[in-house]
Amino acid sequence: MSAADEILDIVDENDVVVGQSPRGEAYARGLRHRCVFIQARDARGRLFVHRRTPTKLVFPSLYDMFVGGVVGTGESYDSAALREAEEELGVSGLPRPVPLFKFLYDNGSGQTWWSAVYEVRCELPVNPQTEEVAWHDFLTDEEVERHLTDWTWVPDGLAAYERLKDHRATGTD
Repeated sequence: MSAADEILDIVDENDVVVGQSPRGEAYARGLRHRCVFIQARDARGRLFVHRRTPTKLVFPSLYDMFVGGVVGTGESYDSAALREAEEELGVSGLPRPVPLFKFLYDNGSGQTWWSAVYEVRCELPVNPQTEEVAWHDFLTDEEVERHLTDWTWVPDGLAAYERLKDHRATGTD
């Protein structure tokens, strides 16, 4: 089954399931669904950053400071966070990602999804999926901040990153 055929729960503005749809159709029609964003840090506290492959359905070839993806039909955010983190990092036995907050991403142009943000410590050697990750490295917070203006980042990840910085600074989302 291709990624476009994966069935997603479609949700309303309160994150209540109102139907199901194939991922490709959900994207094409701007149907609200669920996603997880996991900030992965190595044993030294550096952040996993990657560039998406050009074959991704959404935001191909852009940089991201989160691993993650869509929540499948009937799947919990917590289960999706662990599955997506292990898949994208290419590891197994990762600790369960810690939930931080949830927000509604909406770019005003038909891309909208409930977004659950997590963090996880990955002390295992990573072997990212070549279908998902074209390049990767672990960067310090300072290095990430320096690249915010000279790399093109996924807009939903950038929104989650800014909210996470605010969350850490104020203790709220």
